[in-house]
Amino acid sequence: MQLCAQSVNTLMGARATGLAFASSTLSDEWSLFNNVGGLAKVDRFSGAFAYEAIPSLAGTRRMAAALNTPFKFGTAGLGFFRFGDDLYSEQMISGGFSNQFGIASLGLKVNYIQYRAESFGVKSAVSINFGGLAEITPKISIGAYVTNINQPKISIQDNERIPTRMAAGVNFKPTNKILLFAEVEKDINYEATIKGAFEYTIHEKIFFRTGFNLHPNTGCFGLGFKARRIKIDYGMMYNEALSFVHQASVICRVEKKRKTDEH
Repeated sequence: MQLCAQSVNTLMGARATGLAFASSTLSDEWSLFNNVGGLAKVDRFSGAFAYEAIPSLAGTRRMAAALNTPFKFGTAGLGFFRFGDDLYSEQMISGGFSNQFGIASLGLKVNYIQYRAESFGVKSAVSINFGGLAEITPKISIGAYVTNINQPKISIQDNERIPTRMAAGVNFKPTNKILLFAEVEKDINYEATIKGAFEYTIHEKIFFRTGFNLHPNTGCFGLGFKARRIKIDYGMMYNEALSFVHQASVICRVEKKRKTDEH
């Protein structure tokens, strides 16, 4: 019997969870795990941690941590992701960098991925992600990313590769309190997933989120709180196969902003 890669979803951050992971146009401290192109807009040093649990399925917890550091010429991120338990697990160490070019920001991310299964050993691979965002108008932004562009091999004997996944989306800000999201995601091995989401600013520090996926059909809900140096988010997903999925995340930011050239 051979070990086969499962390649679980590595999108993270409870804000993204509440938005049904329509995250291709998000530019926040979790961009390293979503669309790395959004990392360029992170202008403060920050640390982030997220934990996800599925009560109906033991051994399926996901967790991730990230550090983001801005420079004059862009923002770098370093992250760690883990899925599973002692029987089966996936680990990923990621390094990414993104920079702003006019209205667009572009980013590149390199991942070292390890698959471990009890009694079947360990497999590992290096993959590459690419992403970008562009602010078309003050109210409309678009974004797109591709994961595992190089389709690294996991099994030489069976020519098994980590699949490539692509996503593209748009967000629209009709008012200062409302953000609307639409996205299409396609794994090369499955049919496309259609996503829609909504974020409402209840107060300048409190946020309400909801969203949906089609194929598979999923409903999502989330809440967020933002202070000067900390962000706390909770997101919940529901579908018939997994029942409820819960994710919580926290972001801590240092008030020192990105250095800029003086003129």
